[in-house]
Amino acid sequence: MLDTDLYEAKKLYPFQEKTVENVLGELRDNGNKFNLLYQLPTGGGKTVIFSAIAKKFIEEWGQKVLILTHRIELSVQTSRQLQAIDVNNKIINSEVKTLPDQGEYNCFIAMVETLNNRLLDDKDFIKNIGLVIVDEAHYNSFRKIFQYYENANILGVTATPLSSNRALPLKDNYNKLITGESISGLIESGYLSDADTYNYDVNLHGLKIGTNGDFTVSSSDVLYSNFFMQEKLIFAYEEVALGQKTLIFNAGIETSMRVYESFKKLKHNVRHLDSTFSDKDRKDILTWFRTTPDAILTSVGILTTGFDEPTVKTIILNRATRSLTLYHQMIGRGSRRLPNKNRFQIVDLGNNVRRFGLWQDFINWHDAFRFPDRFLESRVSELEDMEFEVEYEFPKGYDKMVNTQILESYSIKDDYYECLDRGDKGKKAVDNSLENHFQSIISHAKNLEHALGLVDLLQDHIEHRLKNYTRCIAKSTDNYLKYLVETYNRQLGQKLRANIED
Repeated sequence: MLDTDLYEAKKLYPFQEKTVENVLGELRDNGNKFNLLYQLPTGGGKTVIFSAIAKKFIEEWGQKVLILTHRIELSVQTSRQLQAIDVNNKIINSEVKTLPDQGEYNCFIAMVETLNNRLLDDKDFIKNIGLVIVDEAHYNSFRKIFQYYENANILGVTATPLSSNRALPLKDNYNKLITGESISGLIESGYLSDADTYNYDVNLHGLKIGTNGDFTVSSSDVLYSNFFMQEKLIFAYEEVALGQKTLIFNAGIETSMRVYESFKKLKHNVRHLDSTFSDKDRKDILTWFRTTPDAILTSVGILTTGFDEPTVKTIILNRATRSLTLYHQMIGRGSRRLPNKNRFQIVDLGNNVRRFGLWQDFINWHDAFRFPDRFLESRVSELEDMEFEVEYEFPKGYDKMVNTQILESYSIKDDYYECLDRGDKGKKAVDNSLENHFQSIISHAKNLEHALGLVDLLQDHIEHRLKNYTRCIAKSTDNYLKYLVETYNRQLGQKLRANIED
């Protein structure tokens, strides 16, 4: 049981009360098996809203509610809010293996991986669930849970209704999107702080795009750890945010450590935090950050969600991102309003504002939900794709299954232009690429069946490489790429059959 004396129930604002009624009205009108997605900007109070929805659903429908999160901090925060409004709830963490006491609770909060493990052992691990609420619904890890609750309603909540995996759009799992107040509307109504944005032009040459569509950590570390970028960061801080509580977002740990060292050398009040820190060290640093007016916290990733420190005055984006969701998550950490804080500052050192527009700009989220590819392409252009080299990062453990060194030593883009320089046809680069994949596979294959299995394993890499080829020849239609991949796989399979005894 949680100590609720230290956690006072938050009273709903009028727009939040209206949202609760709108969502419940949709569920009443559409019955079960209806999935609803709700969008509200960071700082708008999604936890307070869906906690109130859970309470009223339990009272009206007489069924239990399951709330899914992806961070333990979010689970605890949600549990406290529910307890404060008299919803008896239980957190299902790694220590909870069975639920003999589930009859005592109306609501359960679980991290997705933990719950998935329990459901694999027992698909009826939690019974009588009528509503599943998914916090940060843009993450695709939640999809694996939906199959167990096909007869329930699912309510996803997110600030940015764009799937974390472009190939798996949210419209595949949700029947309808409801949008809440806009960022500018929440600012005008006095619920969020307004932002002053400062852009510093940065040469991003050298950044590479990974298979997730964003810039790779390794290339970001190389760029942002160099002396000139450190100098630009310090100049920007001292020009805009000197003496103010500042949160710096970096792409990689190496960059964040370099930032810490650079600021410390200049006697600034700075600490570093990343995912390798223990729970105690993290808690100590966040307490220091909360209680120190001129604190500078340089961090990597972990403070984009589940972190709420309203006293932050300046957000520094010491990184570039191609993710609109991440862009909003980072800036949202500074948008909380206080009686003595109605403005905060954004310092952009990654040309992110040029890519996505100002944080306060209106976004047609219904368009994003219905046509995600078109929506994203209008913000991250093909020209930008051409500007950066697209780099493939092999999943962990692939180096034990195939010779990844052989694959990494070959660039189809470089080979294509070398072929042209020699007077050969550019298509020869595809043949050379196929030979490269062949050599990597045959060096590890035990037999033909194993070799063909490795071809399947490398499909993402094959498609990635051929996509780079289509960029070189300026022929990047989906149908041509599909034809190229199918032909490539057929020829690679034939070559393996001709060289490996069955």
